[in-house]
Amino acid sequence: MADIKIRESVLILDFGSQYGQLIARRVRELNVFCQIVRNDISAKRIKELNPKGIILSGGPASVYEDGAPKCDPEIFKLGIPVLGICYGMQLACKSLGTDVKRAPSREFGKAICNTKSSDGMFKNIPSEITVWMSHGDQVDQNTQDFIPLASTETCPMAAAKHKTLPVYGLQFHPEVSHTPQGTEILKNFLHEICGCEGLWKIGSFLDETIINLRKTIGNHRVICGLSGGVDSSVVAALLVKAIGKQVACIFVDNGLLRQGESDMVRKTFRDNFNADLHVVDASDRFLTALDGITDPQQKRKIIGHVFIDVFKDEAKHIKDAKFLAQGTLYPDVIESGGTVDGPAATIKTHHNVGGLPAELGFDLVEPLKDLFKDEVRRLGLELGLPEGTVWRHPFPGPGLAVRCIGAINKTRLEILRQADTVLLEELKKSGWYKKTSQAFTVLLPVQTVGVMGDGRTYENVIAVRAVETDDFMTADWSHLPYELLATISTRIINQVKGVNRVVYDISSKPPATIEWE
Repeated sequence: MADIKIRESVLILDFGSQYGQLIARRVRELNVFCQIVRNDISAKRIKELNPKGIILSGGPASVYEDGAPKCDPEIFKLGIPVLGICYGMQLACKSLGTDVKRAPSREFGKAICNTKSSDGMFKNIPSEITVWMSHGDQVDQNTQDFIPLASTETCPMAAAKHKTLPVYGLQFHPEVSHTPQGTEILKNFLHEICGCEGLWKIGSFLDETIINLRKTIGNHRVICGLSGGVDSSVVAALLVKAIGKQVACIFVDNGLLRQGESDMVRKTFRDNFNADLHVVDASDRFLTALDGITDPQQKRKIIGHVFIDVFKDEAKHIKDAKFLAQGTLYPDVIESGGTVDGPAATIKTHHNVGGLPAELGFDLVEPLKDLFKDEVRRLGLELGLPEGTVWRHPFPGPGLAVRCIGAINKTRLEILRQADTVLLEELKKSGWYKKTSQAFTVLLPVQTVGVMGDGRTYENVIAVRAVETDDFMTADWSHLPYELLATISTRIINQVKGVNRVVYDISSKPPATIEWE
């Protein structure tokens, strides 16, 4: 865990909420540093970390069930303000002697909430607000220990405060956009109750990180795997600013990149940042290894293995390198169980450069490991990266290989690359690029009949995919205007040789995934 003693901070105890990371993002947006920690973290450890406040997240369990996750009850005696949200409120109340029971009727969705207090948690909040509820249990209204602060038609204790301890609870979810005043309520908890000043700024993070990088790296060299994506670009720019020519950036052109990708990386890092950039054209090596391969998992494995081999070969030319830098973000750390105090459950194993630290024997440098994606983008702008780089849509590690369904060859990749370029150009021209979270084209392994001029054609199909999402765990398809879709389709069919049909993917995640392979 990062050394957060030097900053004002808040700890979020994770009880399995689907909104846990969203709570953290809302707190960070209010310029207060926070970290998600395991629900059973000890009161002694919390005291060592010295947070200004504690938030207990929601969760899917019922507090009275056997095996329901709990927290150390001693945390309520530390004098540190505690805010319980949904399950977190029920747990706090039960831990302090108040009953929690099955609600007369389950409350799910939007509800009208009437506040009973105009100070503290509800300072400057209207007396009637819309909130988002998602609960089947609720705190007993006959409690002698908690004071009701708000209510809905079916939930008398929609918000409450302990009579003597700085313990607060919200039965609704302030972190979701469906609670319009939710951010202001969280701000009141952080500022009015916890006494936070809002010191967490990207500028101060940048200054502090540069100092720490110089101290950690010393006079050694660092290798940075540069993909051209947002995360690796920000890491590279940050390292160049911190240690200059001590960092060597390796960019592997695998022949599976978007149009102009290699030139863009050269211009950004060699011309603008004067970085020590090593560009390796290994496209033939990758395409030879992928020849005849159609299974998507095989594609990924082959690309991963070849990438490691190419990277290792180039790394040999960089003398005295001790560190390898990669763009691990805070959600990666949370989901991989990558911190001592973090959530216990490992959701996934994260890796950004295919296990290279173990392969090459380097020490790992992960300067973005405390940041969410939106914070990384702000840091990129602070470092002077072009907006086009900072706001680029995510691009899969295997590149166009997982968007070229079926066999891969130079001809099919060029068709896909040109179609993708048309899509992105039209999205940017229309103002829809920033409204979508990710957009791309897919080349299907089928051909269809068409008519061009007076002749019959039998050519390829391009699928267009555009989604909107906050966290990429779920996503909805973007409702692009019909006129825009028509323009995209017409341009692709007219300008990309070998395509006579364009379709639009209107699947959401779940049940579909965002990428096709």
